[in-house]
Amino acid sequence: MTNRQKPTRWWAELLLLGLVYGAYTGGRLLARGDVHLAVGHGLSILRAEELLGLDFERPLNRLFSQQGLLGIPADFVYASLHYLVTPAVLVWLYLRRPQHYRSARTWLVVSTLLGLLGFTLMPTCPPRLLDAAQGFTDTMAQYSAYGWWGAEASAPRGLGGLTNQYAAMPSLHVGWALWCGVLLWRHGRHPLLRALGIAYPAVTALVVMGTANHYFLDAAAGAAVMAAGYAIARRLSARAARPGARAAGFRGTAPIVSGGWDTSARELLPAQRPAPDDDTAAAAR
Repeated sequence: MTNRQKPTRWWAELLLLGLVYGAYTGGRLLARGDVHLAVGHGLSILRAEELLGLDFERPLNRLFSQQGLLGIPADFVYASLHYLVTPAVLVWLYLRRPQHYRSARTWLVVSTLLGLLGFTLMPTCPPRLLDAAQGFTDTMAQYSAYGWWGAEASAPRGLGGLTNQYAAMPSLHVGWALWCGVLLWRHGRHPLLRALGIAYPAVTALVVMGTANHYFLDAAAGAAVMAAGYAIARRLSARAARPGARAAGFRGTAPIVSGGWDTSARELLPAQRPAPDDDTAAAAR
């Protein structure tokens, strides 16, 4: 029988994830960085993209700002799905694919902490906060009358001061969406779930660029952070599994004789059986 790893109790998982998210949110606020430095990083990324022909956020933002039928839904996607889909996938894994939950949770936590390190080392101004001469429109501000957000990122009106608007690099909107997509593709049994696993990260990447919240290289860095987090999480899981694997070989295992047959309750292993001389001596007595 396969020994499937089960997650810990739901309340312990909820507490752990709450602590990690609290540390992540608090860390973002503490890692605001210098505004001039953040603007410089943003302009450097934009120039590098222009040289490489990768400034896809420009035409996308122009399209989203001119077409409300695209821009308004995109703002809703940016402001909500990031906080809804990721927990939903975690709950789905916990309830329906418990044997994969721990490794997926570790992957998410490690990648999130790597993203926080990126915010700290490289505060970056998003395209929407650059000088208007750069040609970007903040669609969240443009269409704020249609939603609960204000002119300061995706925070509810009046709470913009509680978010770090210079944490564009890497894009964890894209990173978390990629995490969700991989897990839905790998563990989803229904074709619709697997299709969502492809569509969700792709739509998220278009949305973060079209709303001028991230550069293309931010999105690429979000994917790279998830790849690094996956590699680290695999090593951590493998290291944690080694002692357990050895211990499992010595606990709760029935004695095995040749051919894989279990011994009976009174049968002795060959090493425990009396030698032939002992049998002769016993018969003589």
